[in-house]
Amino acid sequence: MSHPIIIEQKVNAPAEKVWKALTDKNEMKIWYFDIPDFILETGKVFNFYEPGDERKYHHQAEILEIIQGNTFKHTWFYPDFSDKKTTVVWELQAEGEQTLVRLIHEDIENFNDLGENFSEKAFTEGWKGIITQSLKLYLEN
Repeated sequence: MSHPIIIEQKVNAPAEKVWKALTDKNEMKIWYFDIPDFILETGKVFNFYEPGDERKYHHQAEILEIIQGNTFKHTWFYPDFSDKKTTVVWELQAEGEQTLVRLIHEDIENFNDLGENFSEKAFTEGWKGIITQSLKLYLEN
């Protein structure tokens, strides 16, 4: 039974600013990951590594859906370790000058055989840090 990871965070920034932070590779590398081959277009594939020089985990994703200013959906997987994929959905809900950011990471159980670094707990902690700290601080400063 699939239990998606859902992280929500309200930020003191308009939805347009949040959308740009989520979909502009120059902004993403400040608060998220450096993704040089990122192109915001359905069907495009992008690749990145965790920060630092170790380059231990090659992340790959394919953009599945874009609803301008509202929804950004892509796969998330590790081609060096498995052919199984998960899905990440970023949703924005404008609330005046604030925005509710909702991240949904589905099918995380597809990574169960990859070890503790790929567990639901590890992803939940990682996403919480990215959204409630990195993204929020970037947008509110």
